[in-house]
Amino acid sequence: MVSERALVTTEGLPRGDVGFPEGYRALVIGASGTIGQAFHDFLLNDPRCGSVSALSRKSHSGFDLESPQDFKDVVAALSPKAPFDLVIDATGVLVMGGQGPEKSLKALNPEQLDRYFRINATGPLLLLQALEPHLAQGPSCYAKLSARVGSISDNRLGGWYGYRASKAALNMLLQTAAIEFQRTRPRMRVLALQPGTVRSPLSAPFTRQGHEVIEAKTSVQGLMKAIQTVSEGAGAAFVDYRGLSIDW
Repeated sequence: MVSERALVTTEGLPRGDVGFPEGYRALVIGASGTIGQAFHDFLLNDPRCGSVSALSRKSHSGFDLESPQDFKDVVAALSPKAPFDLVIDATGVLVMGGQGPEKSLKALNPEQLDRYFRINATGPLLLLQALEPHLAQGPSCYAKLSARVGSISDNRLGGWYGYRASKAALNMLLQTAAIEFQRTRPRMRVLALQPGTVRSPLSAPFTRQGHEVIEAKTSVQGLMKAIQTVSEGAGAAFVDYRGLSIDW
């Protein structure tokens, strides 16, 4: 069982009161999805947030996590709103072409495995690479949606090969980037976020009876408190919407 260690309590924490300057600038990647839209709405209603930029396939027609060669052009279009104090990447894929995650070895195919990694792991990190020159030099945060099933120590049920592996790879990439940033951007924090099972059309087929399902607004409120609470430290932090850390 994954051990969960309570972080600094987030109860009663004022929104935007920790780690970001007055009028901070935020960017939400994947802002057209259920969780991304909830993050975007939250930040729009934060009086201390000076601007919120959105990046998605709806806002930028050329944006595709499987086309990293276009990232510089996509980021250039966002540069007038930079530098960003907070970047939230809410992208990710669980179902592709109507096909859900694999339940057994015999269900594996190389194309699906490759796409899981391109969309859930390598694509987001290459996008972060393109965004890095446009991040604020002061206190800042890059927070990326991950998943508890990406925790190797929490894998007790098996299955979901590509999704689990791509999220585990993402977590390693985030940890490695965090270590580098602590040398070059010592005031920057990197977080892997576990949003919980959020009610959405995509999650509905995978929700077991009796399994906790929460609204996107509830998830985002908890994650924002965690983002504003987790202090600078060695490496990245893996945290859920309740403000609890998760073992890698």
